[in-house]
Order: sequence, then structure tokens, then C-alpha cells
Amino acid sequence: MLVLEFVLQVLLGISSVLLTLLILLHKGRGGGLSDMFGGGMSATVGSSGLAERNLNRFTVVLALVWFVTIVALGLITKFSVI
Repeated sequence: MLVLEFVLQVLLGISSVLLTLLILLHKGRGGGLSDMFGGGMSATVGSSGLAERNLNRFTVVLALVWFVTIVALGLITKFSVI
């Protein structure tokens, strides 16, 4: 059980960092961090919408992984025998 808990904690840490980065890459209403890296390029690339849709899909999948990891760690903590 300790190995599973350790693996879930590592997965939680990695998914938290990646989820934060993916959220910051989204195109905001006022520009933001996504325009800081892309500059004028984001206007031409983002016009097709494919990159934004893929970014949305990756963000949703990673958010689901993060949520399932949180729930699993909570259940392990609740039902673990010390």
C-alpha cells in the first residue's frame, strides 16, 4: 500500500505542475501568458482553432487524472490502517 501511495503522490505532483502550465498556455481574453510566448504568431496559429481544441482536450484529460489521483489518495488515507 505504501508503494501505491508513493506512486499516486508522484503522479499528483507531476499532474499538478503540468496542469498549471497547460492552464497558463490557454488564450485569455486579454492576451496573458500565452501571448507572451507566442506573440503575433498566436493570432495566425490560433485562427484555425485546432491548437486551442487540442490544448483544451489535453487540459481536460489531465484535470481528470488529477481529480482521480486526489480521490484515490483520499480513499487510501481514509481506509489505511496505521
